[in-house]
Amino acid sequence: MEKLPKIDLHMHTMISDGTDTPEEIILNVKKAGLQLFSITDHDAIKGCRIAANALKEDDPRFIPGVEFSCRDEDGKYHILGYAYDMESDGIKKVVKKGHANRVVKLIARLDFLKEQYGFDFPEEEVDRLFAMDNPGKPHLGNLMVKYGYAKTKEEAIKEYINKRRFGSEYLRPEFAIEGILASGGVPVLAHPSYGSGDEIIVGGEMEERLKKLMAFGLQGLEACYSGFPGKLRSEQLGYAEKYDLYVTAGSDYHGSNKMVELGDTCMHGLEEIPDGMRRFFERIGFELPEEHNE
Repeated sequence: MEKLPKIDLHMHTMISDGTDTPEEIILNVKKAGLQLFSITDHDAIKGCRIAANALKEDDPRFIPGVEFSCRDEDGKYHILGYAYDMESDGIKKVVKKGHANRVVKLIARLDFLKEQYGFDFPEEEVDRLFAMDNPGKPHLGNLMVKYGYAKTKEEAIKEYINKRRFGSEYLRPEFAIEGILASGGVPVLAHPSYGSGDEIIVGGEMEERLKKLMAFGLQGLEACYSGFPGKLRSEQLGYAEKYDLYVTAGSDYHGSNKMVELGDTCMHGLEEIPDGMRRFFERIGFELPEEHNE
C-alpha cells in the first residue's frame, strides 16, 4: 500500500466561523504533521493573507483557499477555490458580493427574531456582529445562547434562525466559479454529496449537478472529506476519474466549533494516491516527498 501524503485543504479560521486565528492554524497544522494545507474561510480571503504573511520558510506548503456559499434553482453548493491570485479583481469581486449578501441576511435575521419571537440584543453586541469579517448563522446562534434564547447554537439555528428563508441573497455557482477562474485559481466542489440540511445527493442527480457545474468551469471534487463514509468517497472518486477532474481532500475543521479534527480527510484506507490528486499536486506545483515517489 502506498504511503499517503498528509494534507488538509479545507479549514476555517475566526475570519469566518472557526475558532482559531490564522496564526494558530499554522501552529496546529505543524502539530498535525501536515505537508500541504489551505485555509478556506467562507466568502473571505483575509485569513489567507494573514497566514501567507506569517509563514516561515520551513513551514508546511500553503495554498490560498476560499469556500463560497452558493445556491441556484437546483439547491445549494459550496464551491472551493484554490491557488488563486489574492490580488486579482476576479476573486475580490466574488468575496465582496458574498460579504454583502451576509450583511443583508444578518439584518433580515435580526429583524425576524425580534418581530417573531421578541428576541433583542444590546446595541454593542449587534455592532460587534456587523464588525465581523463574515457574520453568519453560527455567530448569531452563539449570541442567542449567550442571552438565553436557546440552549445550544444548533438549536438556535434549527429552531429559529433557519425559519427566515431567503430567495436571491446567495452567490450563484457560475459566478463563484467564474471569479475563481479569472483569478488563475482552481474551482472545486466541496463535500459534493451533501446538499441542504441532511440532504444526500447520489447517483443520477449527483451526476447531473456535476455536469452542470463542469459546464461553468468546475475543475475538481473534494472526494476525500471527513464526513464521507467509504461509499460516498468511492462514488466521488469514480466521477473524478470518469470526467478527468482534480481530487482534493479536506477535513472542514472549525476549531472548537465543530467536532472534526484537523487532518481528518477520510483518506485512510486508500491503497494509492488518486490520479486526480496527483494531477492537482502538479497543477499547484506541490512535489511529493521522496518517500511517496519510491
